[in-house]
Amino acid sequence: MIATARTKQVRVTDMTSANQQTAVETTNWKTALPVMAGTTFTLRELRTEDAPSLLAMLTTEEVSRFISPPPTTVEGFERFIIWAQNERQAGNYACFAVVPQGMTTAVGIFQVRSLDSGFATAEWGFVLGSQFWGTGIFAEGARLVVDFAVDVIKVHRLEARAAVANGRGNGALRKIGAVQEGVLRRSFIRNGVHHDQVLWGIVAEDWRLQRLSQAPTTATIN
Repeated sequence: MIATARTKQVRVTDMTSANQQTAVETTNWKTALPVMAGTTFTLRELRTEDAPSLLAMLTTEEVSRFISPPPTTVEGFERFIIWAQNERQAGNYACFAVVPQGMTTAVGIFQVRSLDSGFATAEWGFVLGSQFWGTGIFAEGARLVVDFAVDVIKVHRLEARAAVANGRGNGALRKIGAVQEGVLRRSFIRNGVHHDQVLWGIVAEDWRLQRLSQAPTTATIN
């Protein structure tokens, strides 16, 4: 699946019934992210050994054309991973690696970052290597990540931005129940070209109501 929200390039200097609750639990996500197992993949904390596979998967033109430029070297991804772990410890950011069954390293990421001091409002984004588009990993993984944001981090409002031209990304967000709230004109620049972006929102109360009408998830959280 094509990434839909801003993917940050950084420098490191230094589930159900009316009475059922989500199964996502963790003692303290700031200490360590939970491992969330879907049907054909696992979401877990990023590790430095993911850097080579992320470089291979996320820097192709078809994957990267609608996101902020990703790192261009293994070392750059290693710095990003260290930054992500530091920001998670500070309570500002959570980034899950997507690891398909039969593999040990990441082929994509889901990220959630705070837009205010209390994490009541957050932005999320995702990017997945193109050979895994259409496999169902995005839809199932996205629901796990939104459950985590709403039930564990206690996010009230979750936003995503997708370039208008990114039909696959916009369709993916619509499919999981995000609401299109507007168009941000010329809000994203890539390769010198300014793009309009669609603003998508998920509100915690709406997400919980949507979850009540869905079948129980088969995912397990460790």
